Amino acid sequence: MSTIVMSGCATGIGAATRQALEAAGHKIIGIDIRDAEVIADLSSAAGRQQAIAAALEQCAGTLDGIVLCAGLGPQTKVVGNVVSVNYFGATELMDAFLPALKQGYQPAAVVISSVASAHLPFEKNPLAPALEAGDEAGARAIVENAGEQGGNLAYAGSKNALTVAVRKRAADWGKAGVRLNTIAPGATETPLLQAGLQDPRYGESIAKFVPPLGRRAEPAEMASVIAFLMSPGAAYVHGAQIVIDGGIDAMMRPTEF
Repeated sequence: MSTIVMSGCATGIGAATRQALEAAGHKIIGIDIRDAEVIADLSSAAGRQQAIAAALEQCAGTLDGIVLCAGLGPQTKVVGNVVSVNYFGATELMDAFLPALKQGYQPAAVVISSVASAHLPFEKNPLAPALEAGDEAGARAIVENAGEQGGNLAYAGSKNALTVAVRKRAADWGKAGVRLNTIAPGATETPLLQAGLQDPRYGESIAKFVPPLGRRAEPAEMASVIAFLMSPGAAYVHGAQIVIDGGIDAMMRPTEF
């Protein structure tokens, strides 16, 4: 039985992924603000360190996988928390768990990004310099001072920088024998999406975000791809971002990939 740490395991894509991985025989150590083995708030540095320490204690320093699903949407009231959870809540956990992954069997990691990550070029991402420098306070200040656009900037900017952070780690992680990939979900029927639909600032644009397949995804459709990436069947998939969006990225950006 392999041991996998999961963040954001209580709802949405994370809950569906946990179910899929447990059905495949994996032991899950979940991290979330409720209904998890490790209760922690990834929006603060102290909460992240608490989560890391507790998870490492529960796995005794050896991991076969990590799946980082924790994330916040643009409608989040404290908009700086979107940056803290989406970016630092993933990158700090990635780096902290790498030594334990090196001790594991056929170790693999999947980080949940977003199709929005590709819609903001890194060189034009206002958050990129602060995030790459580890300046959490500076990145939070940028989005908190961005007015009505703060939520969208926090979400797209954090997810764009997160995918770049994963790709920049691919060389070192590959040498360490640990596969690392991201998935980029499109609109998925989750509590996060429902909260966005009910927000007067973003509801209309989210509702119009309909892919060529004509429907939103179910969380289980994301979970099945994550389970594949965590399996031996994906043994040569490394440093990739798998877009799972019903075709909307291809429709919007047919010449960019």
